[in-house]
Amino acid sequence: MKGVLLVNLGSPESPTPKDVKPYLDEFLMDKYVIDVPFLLRALLVRGIILQTRPKKSAAAYARIWWDEGSPLVVISKRMHEKVQKLVDVPVSLAMRYGNPSLLSGLQELHDKGVNEVMLFPLYPQHAMASTTTILELAEEHRKKYFPEMKFTIVPAFYNKPDYLQNLADSIKGHLEGFDYDHLLFSYHGIPERHIRKTDITKSHCKIDGSCCNTPSPAHEFCYRHQCYETTKQVVKLLGIPEGKYSQTFQSRLAGDKWLTPYTDVEVNKMPEKGIKNLAVVTPAFVSDCLETLEEIAMEANEEFLHHGGEKFMAIPCLNDSDDWCKTVSNWISNWSNTSSSISKEINSEKTTA
Repeated sequence: MKGVLLVNLGSPESPTPKDVKPYLDEFLMDKYVIDVPFLLRALLVRGIILQTRPKKSAAAYARIWWDEGSPLVVISKRMHEKVQKLVDVPVSLAMRYGNPSLLSGLQELHDKGVNEVMLFPLYPQHAMASTTTILELAEEHRKKYFPEMKFTIVPAFYNKPDYLQNLADSIKGHLEGFDYDHLLFSYHGIPERHIRKTDITKSHCKIDGSCCNTPSPAHEFCYRHQCYETTKQVVKLLGIPEGKYSQTFQSRLAGDKWLTPYTDVEVNKMPEKGIKNLAVVTPAFVSDCLETLEEIAMEANEEFLHHGGEKFMAIPCLNDSDDWCKTVSNWISNWSNTSSSISKEINSEKTTA
């Protein structure tokens, strides 16, 4: 029997330091997030970061928390419910960190008799700290608790035509009536070393301005290439001219070289360049979360206005929009109703820069 497990990032149980601390511990102690030896990671996370960060993060979560709970979890549940109504196989929802846990999601499917699982990380682009960690933990649980299960992995869907059309349509819809000077594509940042670590050729990714535009097998797992490809394809669908859009990377930790240009730095420069009306979209996420709602819609907004900007629009993620849920349900149905896997179908449609 086939079934699907949708997996998103996760969230603390509440916007309080007491609940934020264990969530951050689970997240930051992940070897794919802070990829240094365990003892150094423990010293950094538990000896330094968790001494001060939970209080600050809790305050940020409190700014965006909904009456129903964490926006990311609430949105994910709404999406899950819509998708389940559109397909004929069991669909469960899990979070990589926090609840509902990945183990509980697999257990729910197992209890329904599912032995073939479509494992669906809800990330358009592949990255160690998002996709890989989900797949690794799921495989650990499978081996330990559900050895009879088989997994079909949904790969990064950054260049899937129907996803790109959903994203373009969403941006177009939100921009109606907003006379923007510039559209900024802001993606979640990662350390540059993560790009090199995921380079299956061990030589292609140099982050030199040209490697992402040079066809290579490395692009299958290259987060940076996949971000630029998403932007390229959406801009083409929307017909946005050169000079009216750009791409940056948000969020970073001190001490490492992260992907550039940095969102906050670039946003603060825009008003002096004549960009007074700015729209920002965050295509690294399909569900609005702390980064999109607080870091972009609040902090970046405030900073843009402070530096002379006039109007700022944070374009929502796809969330539980009907078109996006329909696309996801179509992928699931194609997989569940045929012998060919969705992973093969998606891979066959890959484009190159």
